[in-house]
Amino acid sequence: MKSLSILTALTLATPVVAQQSFAPPDGCEAKLTVQHKGCVMVNVWTCEADNPGDQWIALFGQVGLFSVQKVDAEFQWIESFKMSGTERLITPAEDPASLTDLFSDQIDTWDFTLETETGTERNVGFDMLTGETTVIDGETLLNTEFQGRTLDSDGNEIESSSGRQYVSEEHRIFLFGEAWTADDPSQVTDMSPIDFIYPDEPGFFTDQPQYECNQTDASFRP
Repeated sequence: MKSLSILTALTLATPVVAQQSFAPPDGCEAKLTVQHKGCVMVNVWTCEADNPGDQWIALFGQVGLFSVQKVDAEFQWIESFKMSGTERLITPAEDPASLTDLFSDQIDTWDFTLETETGTERNVGFDMLTGETTVIDGETLLNTEFQGRTLDSDGNEIESSSGRQYVSEEHRIFLFGEAWTADDPSQVTDMSPIDFIYPDEPGFFTDQPQYECNQTDASFRP
């Protein structure tokens, strides 16, 4: 399958003893690198064979590549490839995630189910614009708040989280911000973006997170 071959190619290109650069698969174009707090970074690319608006996002931590996600123009999680297994969106979703709705209505609710290696997981929640903007490294980002719950196939809650994120109208992607769980809202994880790096700029499509890295790899669920 093409998607799995993409993950294999990226994994082989990014060993634990990390390189200093990273290349998208053949037929694809590198678009953007974002360095975040919390020893996390992302590389974004598009591929000629995909539908218009589809994007691929590779997530890196301290030990290297750990997740590759495919999203569509509405930022629905179409596919996600991790060392722990594959996740795919079951379509049609009950209430699809929609950036168009978020930008027009200031709020977007979602209710969708992922097929995982261990069964299905239902995700319900909302993203809401706060009306505020933040400029980071020259990028104007819209501030959001979110709440979400993940349920197993029996309806049992796996996790519940809330937080504040950013969304780029230009790139049509969400960017990490602050998050906390319902069990311990005082423990806030901040993975806000710091640097936006474009082609021909130093650090573009590297595989090395730069900020707040230490002996313990950042742990989170995107």
